[in-house]
Amino acid sequence: MTAVTWGSVAVTRSAMMCGTTRTTESSMKTLNPAVARVLKRLHYPLDVILTCVRWYVAYPLSLRHLEDMMAERGVSVDHSTVHRWAIKLLPALEKTFRGRKRPVGKSWRMDETYIRVKSEWRYLYRAVDKDGNTIDFLLRAHRDKTAARRYFEKSIVWNRALETVTIDKSGANLAALEAINADREAPIKIRRSKYLNNVVEQDHRAIKRRTRPMLGFKTFRCARIILSGIEVMHMVAKGQMKCARGTHPSAADQFYDLAI
Repeated sequence: MTAVTWGSVAVTRSAMMCGTTRTTESSMKTLNPAVARVLKRLHYPLDVILTCVRWYVAYPLSLRHLEDMMAERGVSVDHSTVHRWAIKLLPALEKTFRGRKRPVGKSWRMDETYIRVKSEWRYLYRAVDKDGNTIDFLLRAHRDKTAARRYFEKSIVWNRALETVTIDKSGANLAALEAINADREAPIKIRRSKYLNNVVEQDHRAIKRRTRPMLGFKTFRCARIILSGIEVMHMVAKGQMKCARGTHPSAADQFYDLAI
């Protein structure tokens, strides 16, 4: 059984010890410093906080669903508290995940999908490689050349390898790639094919399935943070996080390990 230390208390990550903590001297581990700073003023057990946040980004659940589910397990927590936990914790977990993400392929499929923020449509830029592994993601207010270029620049910085990118018939995406190619010694090969982009369009569904019960986001900042958590959990579930050789931890355990 794995335990994590918060202050002087080791909290076991088990099948949800709701509202309780257990000390395990032989398997204590210190928290990720960034996570420890976030949790400094939060007074719930760490396993409760991490479980609520993971459920929120892993499954199509609303905050009120989580409030009811925790109540059934003897933990009284308001849905707004769960939301605050997610907003505070997810940026730190995403940062840690990026340092542990597996390399992706050199042939990318890029597309954007719609996300509702304050009753308006915003644009989530995403790409996967030919094996379906997520390259990166970026939420933008507008769908234009500037947004597409910002997405490609971010993705290239974090993932390096890019030889070929497949896009749909979007002129903005093409213009962004042409602008990037103008500054590169080895230009990116551009393919325009709706059929070849089916893999990324199918991958959008996993993200939209999780956001649907949320009924839209109230602010752009909240949308960006929650979507980053959903994307990280989605990548973890697809096996994109580096693990110790010879180990095969569950997606849940990998998510919790980001806090260590």
